[in-house]
Amino acid sequence: MGPRIVDMPQDFEASLCQPTTSVPAPTPAPSNSSCSSYTEAQHLAVVGIMFTAQTLLGVGAVPIQPFGISYIDDFAHNSNSPLYLGILFAVTMMGPGLAYGLGGLMLRLYVDIDRMPEGGISLTSKDPRWVGAWWLGFLVSAGAVALAAVPYFFFPREMPKEKHELRFRQRALAAAASSVSKGEDSPAEQNPGESQEKQDGLTQIAPDLTVIQFIKVFPRVLLRTLRHPIFLLVVLSQVCMSSTVAGMATFLPKFLERQFSVTASYANLLIGCLSIPSAIVGIVVGGILVKRFHLGPMRCGALCLLGALFCLLLSLPLFFMGCSTHEIAGITRQPGNLPGPDLFPACTEPCSCPLDDFNPVCDPRTHVEYLTPCQAGCTGRLVQEALDKSQVFYTNCSCVVGGGPVPAGACDSACSHLVLPFMLLVSLGAALASLTHTPSFILILRGVKKEDKTLAVGIQFMLLRVLAWMPSPVLHGSAIDTTCVHWAQSCGRRAVCRYYDHDLLRNRFVGLQFFFKMGSLACFALILVILRQQDKEEGTQVTVSTSGLQQQLLASGPGKKPEESRV
Repeated sequence: MGPRIVDMPQDFEASLCQPTTSVPAPTPAPSNSSCSSYTEAQHLAVVGIMFTAQTLLGVGAVPIQPFGISYIDDFAHNSNSPLYLGILFAVTMMGPGLAYGLGGLMLRLYVDIDRMPEGGISLTSKDPRWVGAWWLGFLVSAGAVALAAVPYFFFPREMPKEKHELRFRQRALAAAASSVSKGEDSPAEQNPGESQEKQDGLTQIAPDLTVIQFIKVFPRVLLRTLRHPIFLLVVLSQVCMSSTVAGMATFLPKFLERQFSVTASYANLLIGCLSIPSAIVGIVVGGILVKRFHLGPMRCGALCLLGALFCLLLSLPLFFMGCSTHEIAGITRQPGNLPGPDLFPACTEPCSCPLDDFNPVCDPRTHVEYLTPCQAGCTGRLVQEALDKSQVFYTNCSCVVGGGPVPAGACDSACSHLVLPFMLLVSLGAALASLTHTPSFILILRGVKKEDKTLAVGIQFMLLRVLAWMPSPVLHGSAIDTTCVHWAQSCGRRAVCRYYDHDLLRNRFVGLQFFFKMGSLACFALILVILRQQDKEEGTQVTVSTSGLQQQLLASGPGKKPEESRV
């Protein structure tokens, strides 16, 4: 169907260029209902509810991580534990992937789906004023979490061990009982390897401490765990990597919207379909490599170092994948370009344009964007209807060459074709970073004492929450805010950023990611240095003990029994 003239509502009429005499008297903004103290108190109450919900969500996640990690490692065979942990982490990552996909679908619906007018609205999902139904995903996710929690009621108090581990446990108990009954508890008369196995087995089956006993030993165990160099460096590396993930998860959709002019729903679908599956594959492959090649601490550290290094290298091209902010009349200016108000200096003199209005239009010929049709000098509006959507145009624009018409909405980015290559590099980096996830946990689980394992994992997750997941979004948000070139005002205060300096936004966002990846790489390098030093010291001790044993054998003579020369 062709264009037709429609009746203009008051808000559209106010966005057009009108003579000063015909503009209705504005209501005083500071005294309206949207700026009242009652409304602000309502907003604070909603924020409090969100904080409470997030706290309950964190409490509910504790049985899975961190306790579930120690639970699996305790009752699974040592050779199977890395694979099981990799599967746990991969399934955990499926949640954000499904959430991004679900969010992408929900954001295609308008936020007030229960209060839509009969004829619908003229906004599209590409309009900067579009707000999707963000709250629908919470309802769906809450129902799914409630259903998934039901099987936990049927778990046993103690999980049966795998067959090999069960036989080892029985042998450890039998050996301990016979040792006590026969009085053969002298360490010098037992094989050192068997003695260590017995101690480890008895540690695994030791009874739980009471609350008072736990409070007494907690400071000592905490200090001992934090003084462990491998544990501390692994946690710091994971803090850096988690800071990267937290920043990406929070602001990557916004970055894609601004940098490549994609809709919020499409940005979420890209992340859910590319980045999250790549991270899941990386986690599973990391667990399979540890299990298949029986990687020890040294090789786990080398694998983590290589993953962090290649992840860092893939971040370098991201600095150059983007383009500058397009021309925005009255805000930004490209060298050599003249926007409408400069070409036609008196084009908006007859208009009385409201300063706080935001209804962008784009001149497709010059690629210049105007905050409102009024600032483009437009006096008419028409709607071109199609089968599936309608497009709004503004006409008789005195600041536009030829008078228009100009379409409603922001100008598209000149580098929107780079969004897929950008996401492919981000996804490959996510896969390589996730490759380090399971090996780094193995470094912790095999590095600390068995009785400290559950507490060590708990301390690790606490430090990740406090040092990464809480401050990282704040740091990324503050860095992004410094790139804003035009802020909207609400109730006399700065509200939302309308336009960013795209070059500065890209450099600071990707640069902050690069900084955290550098920190993770440095920590893994130090871990490898410490592990090599420990291996050298162990090799020196073995050499010294072997030479001492040879001298003892030479001095003892053939008449001595072999048992007397045991170490």
